[in-house]
Amino acid sequence: MKHYLQFTDLSADEYAYLFQRADFIKDKFKAYEKHHPLIDRTLAMIFEKASTRTRVSFEAGMYQLGGSVVHLTTGDSQLGRAEPIEDSARVISRMVDLVMIRTFGQDKIERFAQYSRVPVINGLTNEFHPCQILADLFTFIEQRGNTADPLACLKGRVVAWVGDGNNMANTWLQAAELLGFTVHLSTPSGYEVDQAVAGLRSNESYKVFADPKQACKGADLVTTDVWTSMGFEAENEQRKQAFADWCVDAEMMAQAKPDALFMHCLPAHRGEEVEAEVIDGPQSVVWDEAENRMHVQKALMEYLVLGRQ
Repeated sequence: MKHYLQFTDLSADEYAYLFQRADFIKDKFKAYEKHHPLIDRTLAMIFEKASTRTRVSFEAGMYQLGGSVVHLTTGDSQLGRAEPIEDSARVISRMVDLVMIRTFGQDKIERFAQYSRVPVINGLTNEFHPCQILADLFTFIEQRGNTADPLACLKGRVVAWVGDGNNMANTWLQAAELLGFTVHLSTPSGYEVDQAVAGLRSNESYKVFADPKQACKGADLVTTDVWTSMGFEAENEQRKQAFADWCVDAEMMAQAKPDALFMHCLPAHRGEEVEAEVIDGPQSVVWDEAENRMHVQKALMEYLVLGRQ
């Protein structure tokens, strides 16, 4: 049994399989062909943090795989009361085949997984967001037309991360170290990535830039996230001041390669972390990126339950 709690939980070979499988599953979806490998299987979705894309992509994806879904929040389950996480894991995992959790601290999902009898998937924590990076990488591979050899498509590429050293940045760095590309990292002072939290073995797969424009220079992909993630709302005004020079605009995109892509995990605030002309412009692939959450997660759920097909 495998869990998917952070990007490093799978190998490069497993990611190659998942990218190819997601391509296969997406083709079936687009052709209106049924694909029901998880018929009579049940996914429990547990939300401590609000969600749009995570809920829709997992719920619709599981139904499309032939399965069913149980949706839980801390308000309507014992998770929000006095029951230990370990006991909830023991009970819930006896009744379902998969569990997806979207919560705050990574320690919660790790404690749940330790006592779960079924695979557990990280739908987002403060530290990591592996399903989003899985979708982002698949989108890049798809846009570059090389799903037949996905890892070769990623080797040697440069991804510019502009913004907060948050869960997305941590996960991008894990992916770069595992799959052989480089991240150009630019964050305001005081909001840097903590290499220890990211769990990196070295700093060889990323470079740090004080100037976000320099980080974008020669990049194949420029990506960002909101300045204030869930749980940090009290810092919103302080962050707006600190991040003022980290808004991805046309000038930054001009530093990247002419065919560079722009991504954002959404929701986006136009005029803050990205200008409208970029996110709504020709280099943006954010809508494909959002849709691909569903396709890669379908491949992931199938793999965690059934193995390679």
